Amino acid sequence: MRKITNEELHRPTAEEFAAMAKMPVTVVLDNVRSAQNTGSFFRTCDAFAVERIALCGITATPPDREIRKTALGAEMSVAWSRYESTADCISELRRDGYRILAVEQVEGAEMLGEFRPQEGERYALIFGNEVEGVGQQAVDMCDGAIEIPQLGTKHSLNVSVAAGIVLWEMFRRLRP
Repeated sequence: MRKITNEELHRPTAEEFAAMAKMPVTVVLDNVRSAQNTGSFFRTCDAFAVERIALCGITATPPDREIRKTALGAEMSVAWSRYESTADCISELRRDGYRILAVEQVEGAEMLGEFRPQEGERYALIFGNEVEGVGQQAVDMCDGAIEIPQLGTKHSLNVSVAAGIVLWEMFRRLRP
């Protein structure tokens, strides 16, 4: 096997990426405290062509040195918006017709492997704070929840790792 060079990957330019079809998903960060986690979200959202990221509450925003460390420039290609509160963001997304889902361990959550996103529907996936998870006020405003099945003793993943798992599953099913 030979590693593929960057040139052979045929990566789109920032302009081409902006114009290309996106997965009908907006990622909402509910008070994510680590700017490096936020940067990881940008990079993952770029990889899977997510529509945009909504940065809520205490979540850091670009330009930020710590975001740049993990985003590696994806903070320049992925559209993002800032909200004072996650509730304000959810209200706007609801008005815009999104199905709003918390990625959280809550009563009635649908296991990720069983979740079937519907073609033609737009989704907002809410990821929460590294310690508290998705805030209860945000959970109360959601249409449902997705849970990543786990077998270990922690039943917890780093929020940016959880994003990679969930967004891959969405991409696999809704590939633009």
